[in-house]
This record gives sequence, C-alpha cells and structure tokens, in this order.
Amino acid sequence: MTLTRFFAAALTTALLVTPLAQAATQEIHGVKVEDSAMVGGNKLQLNGAGTRYKGPFKVYVGDLYTSKKVNSLDELMAAPGPKRLTMTFLREIEAGPFGKLLTRGVEDNVPKNEMSKLIPGLLRMGDIFTVNKVLLPGDVITLDWIPGTGMVVTAKGKVQGEPFKEPEFYKAIMSIWFGPVPADFKLKDALLGQK
Repeated sequence: MTLTRFFAAALTTALLVTPLAQAATQEIHGVKVEDSAMVGGNKLQLNGAGTRYKGPFKVYVGDLYTSKKVNSLDELMAAPGPKRLTMTFLREIEAGPFGKLLTRGVEDNVPKNEMSKLIPGLLRMGDIFTVNKVLLPGDVITLDWIPGTGMVVTAKGKVQGEPFKEPEFYKAIMSIWFGPVPADFKLKDALLGQK
C-alpha cells in the first residue's frame, strides 16, 4: 500500500467513524444522555431514554442503564449487576409533592398486602424529597441499584442517606416506571427501548 493510499484510507475511516462516535451521546430537550454509565465499578449500557410529561408539560428526561437489554420490570430485576435510573429535571418542581407522587406510583403498582413492608422505605424516600424542597431545571436524581449495597439515591450530586437494602423496595420503586400502571406509558416504552 502506498503512503497516499494509506492516508486516504485513514482519512476515510476517520470520516466514517466520527459521526458514529458523536452519535454515542444523544440529546433530549437539551439534556445529554450518554450511551453508558459507570455504577459500582461496572460499565452499564443505555437501555432507553425518554421524557416524562405531566399533561402538556415536560417534567424530566429519564434514562435507564443496565448490564443487558431489558424489556420489562421482571427482566430489569433479573438482570445481573448494577442498574441506574436517572431523572434530569426540565422544570421547577416542588420536591415534597413529587415525593408523594412516587408513593402513589408504588401504591398503583404493588399489591395492597405488600404495602405494609414498604412503608418505612417510602417514608425515608419522602424525607429525601422534603429535605431537597425544590428541584430546578438541570437538577438530577439518580437511583442506583448496587448488589450487596442496595439502592443509592443521589439528588443534586449528593448521596441521600443510607442505601435502601431491600430488593423488594427497589422493585416497588422501579414499578413506578415499569409496572402495570406506570406514571407515563410513553416514558415506560422509551426507557425499555420500545419507542
């Protein structure tokens, strides 16, 4: 191969690969959604991302990261390793009412006879949102499941208390997005990569 052909091939390769590398990060309503995330020392892949709407209003961009592609709540729970759900807020939200909506989302998706076991965790989640008072555009909440540790909640860049250790509680929280009565069916499909 001549030097000219080598450089021509290298330039062609660079031009073809650059758009692919740039496509690795997508943007939804001004929020950059990465194609991967590091959680508990493990690289996770983007499972899906979308927007949570409340009526005509865009509330947050959500993205789900997993070790392998999942299509349902059961597959999410069965997937090995860590998992991450991220919410990047697009508008100002009072955190207290948002926390109450999370509780209602659990109530809508978990059998009544299982709710009593979840109350302590739901109260702690409510406290997290009460302490944070207001979520502003650009604020991020992450829910990380780390095997052996539990669900770690991070709000505005700060870990919020001790992890929630019970897998049943994590499943109940995830049912808000992936249960039979999700908060937003279109967001559920987007997070599961089915949009």
